[in-house]
Amino acid sequence: MSPESAISFLLIIFLFAITPGPGVFALLARSLASGAKPCISLALGMAVSDVIYLILACYGLAVIAEQWAGLFMVIRFVGAFYLLYLGWKMWSASVESSLQNSVDTVNFSPAKGLLQGFLISASNPKVIFFYIAFLPTIMDLNSLTPSDIALASGLTLLGLMMGLMLIAVCASSARRFFTSQKAVKSLNRTAGGIMMGAGSYLGLHG
Repeated sequence: MSPESAISFLLIIFLFAITPGPGVFALLARSLASGAKPCISLALGMAVSDVIYLILACYGLAVIAEQWAGLFMVIRFVGAFYLLYLGWKMWSASVESSLQNSVDTVNFSPAKGLLQGFLISASNPKVIFFYIAFLPTIMDLNSLTPSDIALASGLTLLGLMMGLMLIAVCASSARRFFTSQKAVKSLNRTAGGIMMGAGSYLGLHG
């Protein structure tokens, strides 16, 4: 991969990362409810899942992905229900617990965030088709070497983390303006509504 192709690849991945979808909505909701720090593991889980899809696309597994449509559908619905559950928890959270950084934030471990992010991204099979359609415009898939795939994977991880954490930091900054009980309640319901909307979108349109 040439330097020009690498820069173009990174830019496109960054734009892909900030494109609205279930992952972005989930990250936005998490950041509004808990701040930017818990979003690191969440974003990393999404990025790792995307890198796996990228590698599958590099090895030309589009046919296998189509044959796994039933499995993808099950994973998608599991992810959708999980987002709906998290959204309801945010929506119904008490103002008092939210003002004390919320029970959800306390219980939100990096491992949970990593798993949640991975599930959200893995439950959207459209991701692999994005890479299958996109990669041939940047790289010659017939002459890919392991080093090319490693470089593409690293650039994907970097571009996704940059884009997703930019969203998380911006949402967290806006969150600081919400300090009154009324504002916190509105924030909880906004974050919960976004998360449930992401779950509904994933279940209906994934």
